[in-house]
Amino acid sequence: MDNIITAEHITKDFIRHRALDDVSVSVPRGKVYGLLGPNGAGKTTLIRIINHITAPDSGSVTFNGHPLSQKDIYNIGYLPEERGLYKKMKVGEQAIFFARLKGLGKAEAEKALRQWFERLDITQWWDKKIEELSKGMAQKVQFIVTVLHEPELLIFDEPFSGFDPINAGILKEEILRLRDKGTTVIFSTHNMESVEELCDEITLINRSHNILSGNVAEVRERFAHNLYTLSFVGNPQTLQAAVEPFVDSFDLGAIDSYGLSQATVRLKDSGAARPFIAAANDSVALSAFNRVIPSMNDIFVSAVKASNEAAGTAPVPQA
Repeated sequence: MDNIITAEHITKDFIRHRALDDVSVSVPRGKVYGLLGPNGAGKTTLIRIINHITAPDSGSVTFNGHPLSQKDIYNIGYLPEERGLYKKMKVGEQAIFFARLKGLGKAEAEKALRQWFERLDITQWWDKKIEELSKGMAQKVQFIVTVLHEPELLIFDEPFSGFDPINAGILKEEILRLRDKGTTVIFSTHNMESVEELCDEITLINRSHNILSGNVAEVRERFAHNLYTLSFVGNPQTLQAAVEPFVDSFDLGAIDSYGLSQATVRLKDSGAARPFIAAANDSVALSAFNRVIPSMNDIFVSAVKASNEAAGTAPVPQA
């Protein structure tokens, strides 16, 4: 796979704290890559290393196949979690100022900015001062100046914080549009719903280590564990006896509003689905049989819990 960023064996120490411990990630070109983990896991430190803000104590980072250097930063757009705008400046003036810092001429910058302002429906704020903007409006401006020079790689740290669902949806559409044009996007978030909507690949960092990486669909498949739900009419004990050869577990649920009994089963292997269905149909009236694919939130909690238990700590952070 063609990777735009490869970080290998990254270690970074601060005073009395190891932020990253032998972490490796590979970010495929033209994908949305989610960088996940509890607070303090090391995500922002890795982002800062990739963005050449700080250097690793050991390990290496390559960009487009060569060692990352300062000259590569023009091809990276970075929107940090802690953002700052000059409150007394007018919105349009400040946006042009930042665009010119990224190498755009004034006329070119203004033309591109006005197109973006129209796309994100903030044209009416061009001549307002930054201090007059809501947090969400200010974040739209910051998003625009981050992507304006069309870098190959965009890095967003918690890009949806402060947005209402409508504006978060607009931002997600823009991220996918940029990806479809060939831009690679790395974003760090605690919003697992956004991960499922946007991400092609993910890495989960916990306690300074990479504990899980891969394609989102493949990761969810990996954690599915042959779990199924079923709805039926009939005697639960008769059903359980009939399917016992094919299951590792059988958990009976409540009767739903339609009068159907519910159960959750874990099959012994994926090849047991057909004989299970045949045996179930012979013993009860089977109404539905569905595979349970875990959400990214469930996977996040499960993977972090397992990592913490392996390290001898119990707390489980919430996604």
